[in-house]
Amino acid sequence: MRKLFGLVVSFGLFGAVSAVTPAAAAQCGGDFNSFISSFSREAIAAGISPNVVSQALAGVTHDPAVLSFDRRQRGTFKKSFEEYAATRVSAQRIKSGRLMLQKNASLLSRIEKRFGVPPEIIVAIWGLETDYGKGDMGKRSVVRTLATLAHDCRRTELFQGELLAALKIVQRGDLRLDDMVGAFAGEIGQTQFLPSSYIKYGVDFDGNGHVDLRHSVPDVLASTANLLHVSGFKNGADYHEGSANFDAMREWNRAVIYRKTIAYFADKLAQ
Repeated sequence: MRKLFGLVVSFGLFGAVSAVTPAAAAQCGGDFNSFISSFSREAIAAGISPNVVSQALAGVTHDPAVLSFDRRQRGTFKKSFEEYAATRVSAQRIKSGRLMLQKNASLLSRIEKRFGVPPEIIVAIWGLETDYGKGDMGKRSVVRTLATLAHDCRRTELFQGELLAALKIVQRGDLRLDDMVGAFAGEIGQTQFLPSSYIKYGVDFDGNGHVDLRHSVPDVLASTANLLHVSGFKNGADYHEGSANFDAMREWNRAVIYRKTIAYFADKLAQ
């Protein structure tokens, strides 16, 4: 779920981190290679196979661009809702969203029946995150990004949990290591799930035995709906600011302005 990177701790989805955090976190800071060696031992102790750990972390290097981006991203939501929504909910994006609703009508109907989330909400999120999978899903190595953030002492436990979850995605066979590509906080796929959320909420809706949030539209849309469902979203009820469903969407993004934009976009799609 794309999280604007600098805001990822405040607004991101970290409910599942505790389930995948190493029992004894590696010591942050200091020599990067020493940190990776220590983390590798903790990952193996946590159940990740030595082969996966070696393939993923051997030769991984620190990425200073990730930390630089992190430092620049504070206060992204300083615009008013009207200003922000105007930049995100364009006429073309609405038009494309309505086409996506038509193209995926049967799939979205099945998802709504199972998870109780209306198609317009799911498609609005899909459009905002990556323009329905056709936009920027990120081009950075998820493992390198998360290793860099985990080494940084400001939020090491948090990102060690995310790095461990990323290794678990590879170990489960959901994505190949060379397909673990994402954004500046390690977000993956068409609705930009953080690895811990990928593990917690991911759904194999196409029935192929894997949760693929980069390539499988059924998996992407069902997993997005599942997150909201688990968070308490109720079908048929209001989803605007002040409603219980608006609060349930907080698990997607804690920023009020972002959730208002989802609701506004969903309204436009439903017209």
